[in-house]
Amino acid sequence: MNSEKLSPIGRSLLDRRGFLGQSGMSMGAIALSQLIARDNLLASESVGPIRPSINEQKPYAPRPPHFETPAKQVLVIYCPGAVSHVDTFDYKPDLYKMDGRKPPGLPAVTFEGPTGNIAKPFWDFKPRGESGKMVSDLLPNLAEMVDDFCFMHSLTTQTSAHPQGENFMNTGFTMEGFPSFGAWVTYALGCETEELPAFVAINDPRGLARSGKNNFGSGFLPAAFQGTDFTAAHPPANLVRPGDYSGSADRDSVSLLQRFNAGHMQRYPGDADLAARIASYELAGRMQSSVPDVMDIAGEPAHVHDAYGTGTGTELKRAYANNCILARRLLEKGVRVVQLFNGSDPSGGNGITNWDSHSDILKTHAMQAEIMDQPTAALIADLKQRGMLDHTVVVWCTEFGRMPFLQANGTGRDHNPGAFTCFLAGAGVKKGFSYGESDEFGFKATVNETSVYDFNATLLHLMGLDHERLTYYHNGIERRLTNVHGHVIQDVLS
Repeated sequence: MNSEKLSPIGRSLLDRRGFLGQSGMSMGAIALSQLIARDNLLASESVGPIRPSINEQKPYAPRPPHFETPAKQVLVIYCPGAVSHVDTFDYKPDLYKMDGRKPPGLPAVTFEGPTGNIAKPFWDFKPRGESGKMVSDLLPNLAEMVDDFCFMHSLTTQTSAHPQGENFMNTGFTMEGFPSFGAWVTYALGCETEELPAFVAINDPRGLARSGKNNFGSGFLPAAFQGTDFTAAHPPANLVRPGDYSGSADRDSVSLLQRFNAGHMQRYPGDADLAARIASYELAGRMQSSVPDVMDIAGEPAHVHDAYGTGTGTELKRAYANNCILARRLLEKGVRVVQLFNGSDPSGGNGITNWDSHSDILKTHAMQAEIMDQPTAALIADLKQRGMLDHTVVVWCTEFGRMPFLQANGTGRDHNPGAFTCFLAGAGVKKGFSYGESDEFGFKATVNETSVYDFNATLLHLMGLDHERLTYYHNGIERRLTNVHGHVIQDVLS
């Protein structure tokens, strides 16, 4: 054997001591792997992505989850602007003790400038329900339902800016261009109905939130999985057939278009954008008959309108109440994901169009609560009495919290990314339960700190989806909603 042609590693193996040393380490590694396997500490053999099998011509067809769970649908109630947790659901007695003072350790400057003193809650807290959960008088109707809710009090986020905060909560990234939670769910599961979109976003009566359609966009997922946005006052456009165009002529046109589209798809297979466009047009054709039915909110019984409050309060409250009825009707028809917005941002918000109360929080938070509280509570109660919470997850969320101290103006609370509260209800979720804690002032999460990644991982789990394996290959990376982070919060699961 010519040793000059051997690599340095190969030459070392001809050395008896090197050979025995290499062999000994190899045998040790084999033995170690056997011991680890015996204790079930090895990684799963099937850790790769689970890609849904999608018929490009029928992208909304129902698909099985990764594992069976009770939840089949999800309702996300999103409140842009940052609801103050210390004035709603996170009771902190020490705020009363320290009211008007500034204890050491609190920052001198936060997002919008110099800080003021600690301020007690602007609304009184009382024990509610059989669980005795402390909730403020700001939301009396939701307070009556605490025994159905699972509160998460130790949420944290990566940003204190609204656009990035909305993006992070709804897409898992602070940057734009990533798929929304609803897009991921419909990409994985499709939809049970063929007559309506799989994912509907119901915007606030005042308009879009700060991040706009990115909150319900498809990002780099196929375009078919973006949310379709409309409201009770503004149904999807261009669905009404012109009066001088007969039904038979309409059907003949659709039939001819279907033949053309089928031929085009055969010539250009695998074109996801084309397939999404064709599927969108076909769905629009079916929606010509299904949408007028689902939009018939006026046909609801009087007691339903009374419960939701469509005839009382401000015009905005009545419009939002109609949106809440629309959300229930969409879920009844089998829509997989409904995202309902309470708050918009056409001109900066500042507590007038959303929950961003940098000044006069007593007035501005009360304005938003008057719009949101009764209709939202009625929606959840309606789902419950119809048995729909057995298969629907309800998510109430906001992008971050608000500070326990006032801003320098003495009337508003600044953004707080260090602690905030959201709640869940319905299928697969514990009832009358609180998870995690913030500190004595509600300033920082201290017990069971929970990231937005954890939150979204838990929501996907409730829908029967493994957040680590629900991925989409994009630009050389297996992308997922939770990036490379997140753990399912097992303690909130029923």
